[in-house]
Amino acid sequence: MGSTEQDPSQRNQTALVEFILLGFSDAPNLQGFLFGLFLVMYMIILIGNILILIITKTDPSLQTPMYFFLGNFSFSEICYVSVTVPRLLADLYRQNRSISFLACATQMYVFLVLGVTECFILTAMAYDRYVAICKPLLYPLLMNDRLCIRLAGGCWISGIPVHVGFTSSIFSLPFCGHNQLDHFFCDIPPVLTLVCGDTFLIEILIYVIALLVVTIPFMLILGSYVKIISTILKLPSATGRAKAFSTCSSHLMVVALFFGSGIITYLRPKSSHSAETDKFFSLFYTIVTPMFNPMIYCLRNKDVMVALKKFLLKWIVL
Repeated sequence: MGSTEQDPSQRNQTALVEFILLGFSDAPNLQGFLFGLFLVMYMIILIGNILILIITKTDPSLQTPMYFFLGNFSFSEICYVSVTVPRLLADLYRQNRSISFLACATQMYVFLVLGVTECFILTAMAYDRYVAICKPLLYPLLMNDRLCIRLAGGCWISGIPVHVGFTSSIFSLPFCGHNQLDHFFCDIPPVLTLVCGDTFLIEILIYVIALLVVTIPFMLILGSYVKIISTILKLPSATGRAKAFSTCSSHLMVVALFFGSGIITYLRPKSSHSAETDKFFSLFYTIVTPMFNPMIYCLRNKDVMVALKKFLLKWIVL
């Protein structure tokens, strides 16, 4: 009679129903401090982006395509950080780090979709600045309400079909060994470390998707700013050049932070990956960068600063 015994890896593959997110459990004495730190950072992100959302919707001087896309970006930032940070805070508080297989897959999927949404919104914002500075006479015609709504809609839905297939392909792979993810959320690199066998095809797929949704948008933004800068330098007055640069500088800083941290995380060689560096870079693009984005837009953009002061004074008087 043939043996019905399964090898250990097969038993582990069928038994895996949850993951354990190790997070920052290697620093037990810092759990309370980290909880407080991340909670404060999360509140700063929420308050900053909610304020931007409110003023871009209510202030008459900000009813332009540029601030329409900024409002979309702020809303996407709120969603983006809310996929990972509340779960991180809960794990730090209750010390229960288990996450179901389905919840892990869902978290990765939503996180990736929102990441793509932010990439595309930043690209749409660069196109808006390009048209405003390089083709000012055509700006009202080209950046009409209908086009802006279509661009924003495309930004929000484009990542959905791509990452349905990608996430399902990762979680349909066989998992074996332990179920501990040395990370604070279900990101691609730590999940792939638990996959049995060769992950070469998935890694190729990661690079292909990154090319489509990260590298190409980044190159489009870069190309837009090459045109923008060359146009600005041709302006006759120093005041005009300064004003044009001021409308772009905040967007350019956010682009550098967002794409820089994303490219370093997902496109660096596999040999350079380690749990500690992955967690560090992940903290940077999931919490630190979103915390600075509202500050950059408020402090570097005069129109936003004026609108924010008006809004806050109105509420203080009330």
